[in-house]
Amino acid sequence: MAAGSFSGFLAIFACVFSLSLVGSCHANVLFSTLPRSLVVTASPKNGEELKAGESNLTVTWGLNSTFPAGTDAAYKAVKVKLCYAPISQTDRAWRKTKDLISKDKTCQFKIVGKAYTSSGVLSANWVVEKSIPTGTYFVRAYAYDQEGNPVAYGQTTDAKKSSNLFQVEAVTGRHVSLDIASACFSGFSLFALLGFFYLEKRQSK
Repeated sequence: MAAGSFSGFLAIFACVFSLSLVGSCHANVLFSTLPRSLVVTASPKNGEELKAGESNLTVTWGLNSTFPAGTDAAYKAVKVKLCYAPISQTDRAWRKTKDLISKDKTCQFKIVGKAYTSSGVLSANWVVEKSIPTGTYFVRAYAYDQEGNPVAYGQTTDAKKSSNLFQVEAVTGRHVSLDIASACFSGFSLFALLGFFYLEKRQSK
């Protein structure tokens, strides 16, 4: 193997190896190790029902003032997510909560992502996407460091995820016109069936 080719191979190997190490670091972050240093609020009231594709949700986040100054020195970005409440995770392995954040399926829907700022509270408005399934939800925000590792969080519910929950009603895909057409076809089918039996009865006489 030529010296140039061997050097190129080593460079590629080093690059792939370093990326795998970064991925391993990210994959090994446990939710249980993160401080709850962010205060997060959302506009829906406890028990309120939102409609996918129609309803608006306003979310705010910022550093909890009870934490010491400099707590957020490593915070570079924030991602706010819509998360399943336990009642909407029961018997659904694809929504299962896991402590390993890279494998956790609790928060599958991104609401907004922004650069972190320590100068007060930030907010965002979000229209509930049409793809959101029917369920019970809460909102969680993650803070990330410069390398993209989650380093803190905040959420609108308590640790047991049992308070300040709201519902989303999914888009059904049905319209009034389709319901009317379906009823008409059903009525026509019944009429045709009765007519068929009537003709059969006459011919049998």
